Amino acid sequence: MVLLIVCSAATGGAQDAPQAQRSFTVTARKYAFAPVRLEVAQDDLVKVTMTSADIAHSFTIDAYRIDRRVGPKQTVTFELRATQPGTFKIYCKLTQDARCKEMLGELVVNRK
Repeated sequence: MVLLIVCSAATGGAQDAPQAQRSFTVTARKYAFAPVRLEVAQDDLVKVTMTSADIAHSFTIDAYRIDRRVGPKQTVTFELRATQPGTFKIYCKLTQDARCKEMLGELVVNRK
């Protein structure tokens, strides 16, 4: 009788590589985001700390289902995983001021 035992070891492939974390501090004020462009690599964990310098604002990215609101002169922090490569529009969707729609930015996710 022969007993065969097979052991499998994980190899150091791409799936074992640690994921990068990118942190951004975004200031929202009438009627702009600063910085305007956030650039990351695909699969990065993106941490955004957004502060309102004046009135309430939102940080919205439809493709990532991100819709975070920050109150007047407050700060909010949130994270997202940049799984989709491409360039995605960031905008303020609040309607308290007609010029809020002018607040535009972009998230650029570079393919690995």
